[in-house]
Amino acid sequence: MLNTNSETLRPEIMDMLRAFDSEEEDFTHYFSFGGGKFFNSIEYNGVFYDFENEEEVENDLIFKRLAKRYCKLAFYSVLSKVKGSLVWGALTGIRPTKLAYTERTEGRDFRELFKQMDVSEKKTALVGRILSVQEPVYANRGGQDLFVSIPFCPTKCEYCSFITAPVSATQKYIDEYIECLVREIEAVKPLIKNLKSIYVGGGTPFVLSEEHLTRIYLALNGLNPEEYTVEAGRPDVFTDEKLKLSKQFGVTRICVNPQSFNDKTLEAIGRRHTAEQTESAFRLARKYGFDINLDLIAGLADETVADFERSLMRAVSLNPENVTVHTLSLKSGAKLKERVKRLNVAGISDMVELSDKLLTEAGYAPYYLYRQKYQAGGLENVGWCRPGKECVYNIDVMEEISDNIAVGANAISKKLFSEDRIERYASPKDLVTYINKVNKNIIERNRLFNE
Repeated sequence: MLNTNSETLRPEIMDMLRAFDSEEEDFTHYFSFGGGKFFNSIEYNGVFYDFENEEEVENDLIFKRLAKRYCKLAFYSVLSKVKGSLVWGALTGIRPTKLAYTERTEGRDFRELFKQMDVSEKKTALVGRILSVQEPVYANRGGQDLFVSIPFCPTKCEYCSFITAPVSATQKYIDEYIECLVREIEAVKPLIKNLKSIYVGGGTPFVLSEEHLTRIYLALNGLNPEEYTVEAGRPDVFTDEKLKLSKQFGVTRICVNPQSFNDKTLEAIGRRHTAEQTESAFRLARKYGFDINLDLIAGLADETVADFERSLMRAVSLNPENVTVHTLSLKSGAKLKERVKRLNVAGISDMVELSDKLLTEAGYAPYYLYRQKYQAGGLENVGWCRPGKECVYNIDVMEEISDNIAVGANAISKKLFSEDRIERYASPKDLVTYINKVNKNIIERNRLFNE
């Protein structure tokens, strides 16, 4: 149990304790600041550790940032001596790249901060590679992206925390949901001044019928972004008709989400498709000239490193424009979290390192990265792309460099007022609540973007 005199620092400390699987252990922490010095004192296992960091503090925002940084670093220093170092060191945030950009903006080399926080050389280099690939997109920051939420799936996977239930249980809401979605799309059109991308995400958008997809596509028609992604989803819901329809309405990018090419794994996580169906769906989408992303997850269902390598090799053999490699994470609301409190995945670091090696050798470059709490091995999720095929939407969202206008259930809109101030509006997660409150959603979102 943690005892601290600074409740404002408790969330940062708990993030650090979680990284070392130490939330249940006893710690006493005392924080103070004076004379330009940050003081952190920690008692752990009957031993006292004192840390002092001197830093110039120009304003309250910088004070808060540094107080959090030195507090986390103090706990990391204590725990790493006992339990060993972590590849991301004392960094616990979900956006290491955004931190790197902050350092650059303030005229510092982010590598110095990462070294101070004990980030491994490999992860520091990974961030550097990503910033290099992001450069043309980052230079074009600003404008807006539009996200459209489709919260329906054939079944719910065991690792998924998304709001979906099997479509068989939510079918009765689809007509009314799409009616509300179309109303929201029409309501946000006047807010759109410089649209960079549309992302229709799920869930599994292709679980919808052609009629339902057409209603959504018609509502979006005429917006004409350069990048238009549909996260079509699972291979077993792909049809030639849905792909043809998507092409006709200007979709440029399709996501096929197999997660694994191991049929035994797919069955274990609650999927009803096979690896062969993934390849069939891919070939079908390729016929229409879409850029294609394939999603894989490292650490699923007792897979070995060799199992994961086979999935990687099959993904590479298809030559998609993008491959996204996720590391398994425990999420609230997921079936997996109901039966597992900790993810101790054998070989998880080897899987992630292997993805870096094989994808780099195949000509892909890392273009965005994010981390999650309770992620196996404290690792990360990385999007990989062929040269010039980075997904603008993913970069904009992860680096928070463009406004995000989001419609549908569980959609979170973000408006950027400055680099240090982002205002959010979240739609209800529950389908029925969303449908009943759609008018309120429209009013409150429009108010945010009209400020």
